[in-house]
Amino acid sequence: MPRFSIIVPSHGDGPPPGRGGSRPVGGRLSLALDSVLAQSFGDFELIPVCGGPGAPAAGVAAEYAERDARVRPVQSPPAAGLAGARNAGMRAATGAYLLFLDGDDTLAPGALTALADRLAETGDVDALYCAYERVPWWEGVPAAPAAPLPAALPARAFAPAEAPHLTGVARPAWSAVYRRAFVTGHHLDFPAGDHTDLGWGGLVTVAAERIAVLHRVVVRHLLPRRGSRLELPGEHPFDLLDQSERVLVRAAEQGLPAERAAALFGQVIDALVTAAGRVPARRRRAFRRRARRLYRAHRPAGLRPPGGLAGLPHRLPAARGYDALRAAHAAARLAARAARAAAACRAAAGSLGTRLAYRWHLRRPLDENLVVYCAYWGRGYACSPAALHARARELAPHLRGVFLVEADQAHTVPADVEHAVLGSRRAWQVLARAKYLVNNANFADAVVKRPGSVHVQTQHGTPLKTMGCDQSTYPVVAAQTGSFTKLLARVDRWDYNLSANRHSTEVWERAFPGAWEALEYGYPRNDLFLTAGAEDVARVRRELGVPEGATAVLYAPTHRDHHGGFETGLDLEAFCAAAGEDVVVLLRAHYFYDRGGRAGSGRIIDVTGHRSTEEVCLAADALVTDYSSIMFDYAALDRPVVIYADDWEVYQETRGVCFDLLETPPGPVARTPEELARVFRDGSCAGARSAALRAAFRERFCQFDDGRAAERVVRRVFLGEPEAALPPVVPLARRVPAPAAAPLVRS
Repeated sequence: MPRFSIIVPSHGDGPPPGRGGSRPVGGRLSLALDSVLAQSFGDFELIPVCGGPGAPAAGVAAEYAERDARVRPVQSPPAAGLAGARNAGMRAATGAYLLFLDGDDTLAPGALTALADRLAETGDVDALYCAYERVPWWEGVPAAPAAPLPAALPARAFAPAEAPHLTGVARPAWSAVYRRAFVTGHHLDFPAGDHTDLGWGGLVTVAAERIAVLHRVVVRHLLPRRGSRLELPGEHPFDLLDQSERVLVRAAEQGLPAERAAALFGQVIDALVTAAGRVPARRRRAFRRRARRLYRAHRPAGLRPPGGLAGLPHRLPAARGYDALRAAHAAARLAARAARAAAACRAAAGSLGTRLAYRWHLRRPLDENLVVYCAYWGRGYACSPAALHARARELAPHLRGVFLVEADQAHTVPADVEHAVLGSRRAWQVLARAKYLVNNANFADAVVKRPGSVHVQTQHGTPLKTMGCDQSTYPVVAAQTGSFTKLLARVDRWDYNLSANRHSTEVWERAFPGAWEALEYGYPRNDLFLTAGAEDVARVRRELGVPEGATAVLYAPTHRDHHGGFETGLDLEAFCAAAGEDVVVLLRAHYFYDRGGRAGSGRIIDVTGHRSTEEVCLAADALVTDYSSIMFDYAALDRPVVIYADDWEVYQETRGVCFDLLETPPGPVARTPEELARVFRDGSCAGARSAALRAAFRERFCQFDDGRAAERVVRRVFLGEPEAALPPVVPLARRVPAPAAAPLVRS
């Protein structure tokens, strides 16, 4: 029997839910599991509780179970909530002690050793209460312990009567470990409801006979950026009344001593008073009536409330003093609302006339059939927004789409695509009126998120490098990112966020914390790789000037934050000479630098200015890149990929990465120009080992790119079709990518 059973539900109360319901925690779950598996004390079982086989967290848990036999995932339906998930974990547990973590909490280093040592000192106890800390969602120095245990508590195990004010009512379930035999012997479980922690903690307090404390931080609890929905107005305070009633009834049945009963009652009333300000106006009278009845029914005999502020919680339910508390909460909400409105009014949107026109159009009704698209901050008709625009024309012809571009790119927009120039009065008009706004980056800070409007963030690549808030600990890139506060304000406009794989979903949750719903549909821009044919490949190669019979190698290096301009990082002429006489290079620089026009020889073709990265990929027989996200897109074509990582360590240090690319590459890794030329010259870039690496890479990163991503987005977001009606993702083995023009063959 393991010493500890560590139960980790993958869903909880979380921040205000987005369109997808409860908060996503797949991205944080891996951190929670890693924190347990990294413990030096190894006598434990780890039980992640997931919503079902299709849930993102279930995939994460399954991967961990494959790697470590101590990980034993179980399932609990999402409808059962946090309480049901914890109860499912307890039923599966076999350890001597139970420890709960939320899906986005972590164990402090050395926590299990400290717990085991403390239990060895105290002997068996029903509950061992521990210190914990609440960690701001922003990476940085952790906050001080949120609920430090009183220093005067006995160093030995003791009876609850010796410390009557130490109860589980005011403490989260994950701030203690519980003896499993005690829990099962008293038939304890988590009562259903939003405030299950109070119910559980109170029932444990009433039943426990021998407890102890550990004055050491065991759990680091992540504070969600948008807070808990239990901090918002809603019906949940009524569940708190139910939980309180359950605990106080059990206490009366057990006949708790007067001092313990008074302490327990006082903490329950404290919780009710705090929740009173969150009751909706139409329900306040009902809440007050129930709270008064509960107070009068369960007030311990002889209880004399303290005077002054300490006695306020007792005077509120006993009399009728909720209005003052509610007024304070309302004043705070009004102040926050006024601040947001003032910020919107100050938003700069060009000239005074343009700003006034924009504000006027904001007062007009939304145009339910208007969609505004933008890609790469207006660099043209491109990427997933363009793919969605094209698919919407077919599936939702009633929608009018307007593409926003910079003035110097207006000429590149196809003639049959309606467009507006960014910053113009017409652009601000459509931004104010559009029902749908689609972008692969972000709209300007001045764009107001109107009630009823729908913002779709398509992203523009699978992340290898750190993104969003994860960049905050890397000084070079953080300085270039600018205000993270403004970044998060943009994230708050998102309703949907697209993902091509579970890895991306997890990273987006950490990097862009918000209430958006993840759409694991694939990237619409990559549909072309599964729908194009040989004739499309031949056409693009002719347009780019690729010689007949040549092997076209796409070289696409990424942007480096520590460089001042574009550097190829490679002598391309020398590479062509060494790689083979039939090799030509398609050079595509990162869009940050310029839009093409470099002079090249007959074997170096600059394709940076070509409108579509996806078409350039179609034309290429193989890809050479360093750390660009293009590798994930190109992998959908199932063609050779070679990583040229001559400065991997520097890139890791300056930009930060999400995983070790050199450990799980999509193909051969070259560290020098000579190694790079060799893998093409001898054909190993297309050999069996390379194919095996690429297959594993595709399995992980090409999960949802099956050629129907745009259709799924249009039907779900624009047409409102239910998830069950959308085309299922085609299995990887059944996909047929566009054929390469010149499959690589070498002696």
